[in-house]
Amino acid sequence: MSEDRIPTEDSPSTEKMLFLQENMVHLVNQMSMPVIEVSLVLSKYLNRMVDELEKKAALSDEILPENVLNQWPIEVTDDSDTRGGMTLERILEIVDQDRMDILDTLIRTVINATELPFMDAVIALRSWEQLARTQLSSASGVGQLFSPMDLPDEF
Repeated sequence: MSEDRIPTEDSPSTEKMLFLQENMVHLVNQMSMPVIEVSLVLSKYLNRMVDELEKKAALSDEILPENVLNQWPIEVTDDSDTRGGMTLERILEIVDQDRMDILDTLIRTVINATELPFMDAVIALRSWEQLARTQLSSASGVGQLFSPMDLPDEF
């Protein structure tokens, strides 16, 4: 992240969201991050931010939109559930914690530095979550969980 490109707190939210998106795409591609690792980092952030938004909404007697509260739907192309292999605990032992920490730091830094509102950050991360869940659901084995996340050209 170059200092002169970081949107200011006065920049439009769309500019801040685009900055987050561009930096995440660059990092995930540069590090060939496995889909399982990206998914775990996204899950952590989304859970924390949605919890915080729910608390604030409850205090204001407001209702959050469904696309903020819940995962976006995915299309599952393969309904066979014949995934054998490792336990979740074993998979979590294999993930590269350092690589996940780098993505975690990038997300946190961009959100804080640009003062990106949580609502907008959740929307930005939900599209990533949807893509990761789609790729995870089509994995036919444990090895595919550790395949690099495949980002579409227009993503």
